[in-house]
Amino acid sequence: MKRVICTLLCLAMALSLAACGQKPAEAPAAAAPAATQAPAAAPAKLSGTVSTDGSTSMEKVIGALGEAFMEANSDVTFTYNPTGSGSGIQAVQEGRCDIGLSSRALKDEEKAAGLTETVLCYDGIAVIVNPENTVEDLTLEQIAAIYTGEIKNWSEVGGADAEIVLIGREAGSGTRSGFEEIVEVKDKCQYRQELSSTGDVITTVAQNPGAIGYASLASVKDTVKAVKVGGVAPSEAAVKDGTYAIQRPFVLATKTGVQLGDAAQAFFDYVTSADANEIIVAAGVVPAN
Repeated sequence: MKRVICTLLCLAMALSLAACGQKPAEAPAAAAPAATQAPAAAPAKLSGTVSTDGSTSMEKVIGALGEAFMEANSDVTFTYNPTGSGSGIQAVQEGRCDIGLSSRALKDEEKAAGLTETVLCYDGIAVIVNPENTVEDLTLEQIAAIYTGEIKNWSEVGGADAEIVLIGREAGSGTRSGFEEIVEVKDKCQYRQELSSTGDVITTVAQNPGAIGYASLASVKDTVKAVKVGGVAPSEAAVKDGTYAIQRPFVLATKTGVQLGDAAQAFFDYVTSADANEIIVAAGVVPAN
């Protein structure tokens, strides 16, 4: 009996010692608090100026684009100085504007002098006559003969017996350069008047029943009549598909390797993107992109 009791006491002591040797269960670690993300900085509001200078033919499209850009960026001032393509190219070369506007492709010597051209859109050059003129269609060959003085009377091309009065643009005009190169009459035209803007050409032709002139398709008003060329009427669709013969590029000229300011770069990126195409089309020209 004593032996049994002793055995039981020893067993109890052993169990007690084993329990004392166990470590207490650790409480689960508290979850680390989630890192707080700093709020993203608001983008800086665009401000500054965008200055453009050049082609009077681009007035409608560049004006619409400038207005839309300022509506979206109220702290930006956009300016356009309609001086003609040659003057605009010179202005950007001399650093007097951010972007030069040319209604002709840049010449090799202008590119060599440090300018880069970016085609914004394409424009048809309409051949315009007075609304009283009965002539509706002229071939390129007839237009060339008229402007070089070979054809002098409207009766020679199916019109009334009346002298043809040749109206054109001044030297350096992108419209003049484009017209003369396409019609192949460069330095051969017998102009009665050489005018300094597209608007002046339209007004003069509208006031003279015998006059003929040329103007950007986007600028033509109902005060004059645009004749067909080789059977094709000047239109956006005909310019786009290439069937209208007298067309030229509208070009943005910038200094090669020179970074534009923030506002000017943002404007340049906008007008050359697809986002601007609706405005470009509404201005009567065909987007390059």
